[in-house]
Amino acid sequence: MRVNRRTAITLTAVLLAAAAPTVAQASPATETGAAPSACRPANHTAKITDAPASAGHHHYRVTLTAPRGYDPCELAGSPTDVRFSYHGSQTRLTAGRYGDQHTAVTFGPGRPVHFDIQVPNDARQVSADEASFTLQAPDGEIPGTSFAEGTLKVATGTLIGPLRQGA
Repeated sequence: MRVNRRTAITLTAVLLAAAAPTVAQASPATETGAAPSACRPANHTAKITDAPASAGHHHYRVTLTAPRGYDPCELAGSPTDVRFSYHGSQTRLTAGRYGDQHTAVTFGPGRPVHFDIQVPNDARQVSADEASFTLQAPDGEIPGTSFAEGTLKVATGTLIGPLRQGA
């Protein structure tokens, strides 16, 4: 009987020891927010693609994605300080904003978000291959500048829509 009890105690100790490192490694990132935020510019990527046109406007979609290993975060409204570049040279165009600037969306690994670039058809358009912008959180600006790459044309009167869930 002593052998069985000793074996049971040893087996229990081995199982607890094997499970402990797994729990300790997973807990900080999910419970205490120890992983870096997906909202920081260095921790996500952004791509510009064509989107369906509407009456009088051409649209582009900017999709932000974050790889595994980053904590989700909250974003709200339209990005600000949007600038467009072509082959490394910045255009003189700036963009306004439209839509609800207060609704928050969750962004992080497995939770992409996107925003719209709306360009008037009747204005003189210039080519661009990059957009730089500053993301907004519900309580203020996210420090740093994010960049998105993709082919687009922009013009005076270009507007930036609010962030929405999905790719």
